[in-house]
Amino acid sequence: MARTADARGESKVARFLDSPFVGLSPWIVFSLVVGPGRFEWSVALALALSVCLVVGSRLVRPGTSLKILELSDVVFFATMTIVGIFASDGTRRWLETYAGEVSNLALVVIAFGSMLLRVPFTLQYAREKVDPQLWDTPAFKRTNYMITGAWGLAFLINAVAGAYGDLVLHDPDNVWTGWVIQVLSIMGALRFTQWYPDLVRARARAGQPAPPLSAMLLPMAGLLVPIGIAVLIFGGGMWALGVALILLGGWLTRLFGRRQEQPAGSTDS
Repeated sequence: MARTADARGESKVARFLDSPFVGLSPWIVFSLVVGPGRFEWSVALALALSVCLVVGSRLVRPGTSLKILELSDVVFFATMTIVGIFASDGTRRWLETYAGEVSNLALVVIAFGSMLLRVPFTLQYAREKVDPQLWDTPAFKRTNYMITGAWGLAFLINAVAGAYGDLVLHDPDNVWTGWVIQVLSIMGALRFTQWYPDLVRARARAGQPAPPLSAMLLPMAGLLVPIGIAVLIFGGGMWALGVALILLGGWLTRLFGRRQEQPAGSTDS
């Protein structure tokens, strides 16, 4: 019984580490946390998380090869740490302001670069979850191109939003460009990663209902409510925006919830 419980626990950890979202988590943490006065500890946090993920993956799955994203995590944040240690005050101030955009653009290059090399970075994670007989099928490859592209688009949106907040608004901690857009784009890519493979499988199996688009959008709608509450608390008087986000999140949650309850055949996908 103990061995069975250990196997189950190991299986849960393995499934957790097999997600591309886990490999992206150091970048997400860094891009959301970095800002004026926060560069040193945000990059240290991202580097520590990167190393822990690499070590954890090898302990849970001994002998597995190092993934593109895992290697990129460690190399990028180790480099940023070294630069931060030896950088001048002016360079450090520049990094504090623009490191979020630099990291997001690096991820854009990794995502679309891996697609150009015909090894979309999500492919290495997906192969650990499916039968090897499926690895070379067109549907499997196309699914990973779509998911990798979704992540690349999300980080491109975040880079543009961050640059707008820094260069145009001159406000790195702007609620919209620094938090709301960033969180929603990441959540959108994560939900697409979970939703799209189910859609592909449903289309490949005659008679199986496809997951509705509302299934992907529902958690994002629900996320607007806590974001609105955070704006009310930390938004510096932006109470109207906070209330609007809470009301919009509640309305969309009810709307998408009702659509999910529709009979199969009247889906919104």
